[in-house]
Amino acid sequence: MPWLGYFDKMDKCDVFVFLDNIQYKKNEYQNRNRIKTSQGWQWLTVPTNYRFPQKISEVTIDSTTDWRKKHLHAIEFNYGKSPYFNKYIDVFRELYGLDRLLLSDINMACVRMLRDLLGVGTELLVSSETGISCGEPNLRLIELCRKLGADTYLAGRDGKNYMDLEMFRAAGITVRFQEFNHPVYPQLFGNFEYYMSAIDLLFNCGNNSIRILRGEGTL
Repeated sequence: MPWLGYFDKMDKCDVFVFLDNIQYKKNEYQNRNRIKTSQGWQWLTVPTNYRFPQKISEVTIDSTTDWRKKHLHAIEFNYGKSPYFNKYIDVFRELYGLDRLLLSDINMACVRMLRDLLGVGTELLVSSETGISCGEPNLRLIELCRKLGADTYLAGRDGKNYMDLEMFRAAGITVRFQEFNHPVYPQLFGNFEYYMSAIDLLFNCGNNSIRILRGEGTL
C-alpha cells in the first residue's frame, strides 16, 4: 500500500516497471506501510518468510497469523468515519479476501488496485517477465529502458546519490529525478501526518485524490 510519492512517480511515466527481481530488504517498505489513527500512525505489515539473499519475487508470506483480518480491522476502525469509507471499503474487503503465497503477488495486487482507484492510467509491467536478469543495478535499468524503447528514465530523488549517470549518458538515456511536494489535504484525527499510505488520501478525498496528487489543489 505505497505512499503518495510512489503514485506520483507512476503518474509521470508512460510505463512503470515493478522491479521484483532484486534482493528483498527486510523491515523496509516492501512489506509494510503506515496508516493514520487517533493515536498517530501505525504500521500495516505483511509477515514474511525470508531467507537471505532471496529476491522480492521469491519471498513468501507467513500465513501462521491472520494478518489479513488484522489489516482490514485496522482500516475499518480508523477510516470508518472518513468521507469516502463506504465508497471504497468493499474493494479493500475483496483485496483482503485474496489468498496469495508470494509477497510480490499481494504487493502488485495492492498497487494495481490503488492505481485504478486513484485514476492513474500508466501501463504496468513486471521486470522478471521481461527476460532481463542483469545483476549490475545501473546496467539492469539501462537494459530495461532499451527493452521498452525508452529514451528517458525517471529516477527517485535520491537516485543521484548512487546511480552512475555516465553509464546512462553513454547509452543515450536521459535520467530525470522525481520532484514531489507532498500535498496537505483533509485528514481525520487532528494535525496532518505526512507519508501515510495512499489509502489515507483515498478515504479522505475520494474522486479529488488524483487532482490533489498532481498538486492541483485540495478540494
